[in-house]
Amino acid sequence: MKYRLLGKSGLRVSELALGTMTFGEDWGWGASKEASRQQFDLFVEQGGNFIDTAINYTEGTAEKYVGEFVKGQRERFVIATKYSLVRNRGDVNGAGNNRKNLMHSLDHSLKSLGVDYLDLFWLHAWDFTTPVEEIMRGLDDAVRAGKVLYVGISDTPAWIVSRANAIAELRGWSPFIALQIEYSLIERTPERDLLPMAQTLELGVTPWAALGGGVLTGKYLKDPQAQGRINDSSPRRSERNTAIATEVVKIAEEIGRPAAQVAINWVMRQPAVVSPIIGARSAEQLKESLAAAEFTLTPEQLARLDAVSQIDLGFPHDFLARDNIRDILSAGMFREIDVPRRRG
Repeated sequence: MKYRLLGKSGLRVSELALGTMTFGEDWGWGASKEASRQQFDLFVEQGGNFIDTAINYTEGTAEKYVGEFVKGQRERFVIATKYSLVRNRGDVNGAGNNRKNLMHSLDHSLKSLGVDYLDLFWLHAWDFTTPVEEIMRGLDDAVRAGKVLYVGISDTPAWIVSRANAIAELRGWSPFIALQIEYSLIERTPERDLLPMAQTLELGVTPWAALGGGVLTGKYLKDPQAQGRINDSSPRRSERNTAIATEVVKIAEEIGRPAAQVAINWVMRQPAVVSPIIGARSAEQLKESLAAAEFTLTPEQLARLDAVSQIDLGFPHDFLARDNIRDILSAGMFREIDVPRRRG
């Protein structure tokens, strides 16, 4: 496995990250401790060093398993965990982005993992109630205390992330170096604002759901009964997504690879993406996903996938991309102006 720098930092992470939301069976599904250990060992054997977990995954079991698995070799791993989702149900401050939950969650995660510090501490999701200054100062305090090395943000609107980093830079606080988002061939809406922001601010992107909840593996195309068991109201179940999955399967058959590897490989090749997060319920599933790093889709194959999954960027992006608008903004010399980060 190859390694990449995580955003605007010198932190080196494997090009695929091990997702641990399946570590533990507390939610009625997932992997046993033995199966989780097999996944971890396989990931390490393949050269992986980037492990993603969260305080609430499988009611805390995931963090405990990760802590046990890294024991005795902690320094070789980049351990990332998250706070914000419910830690203590019924306690109004037992969830959210606020400083109180931040500090309690951080100490709880350190204890569960059995480590002295985190390599990366994520804000898991934006709660729309906590002032951004409170969050950035709290995270900076955690960094200055030596409990956290870097901070990242997940599942948050682009305008909030950019504002947070501007405030952090202005006040000398630790900025976000990474962004975690849902991103796949069937979920390309981050291309409207989140991904351009990440490129501009040099945030390393770690996408989740690269397989679109299993849709991009092609399994629902092959098994009509499985299609019938899927909730038709799910945003991942649509004629558009079926067409995308069909094209993924066609390319997979052409190159002799599983469809899942094609879907993951496409995500790996996108701008700003550093390490897609790969989760599994068995070592066999994980091994198949990790093999997505063994090849590169051709420009022609990437173009086919781009075409079938293309989205409208919407206003103002489509408006600003019109030839007549570009013409009046550039005095008729748009093509002659060399702008390295020009979009479109």
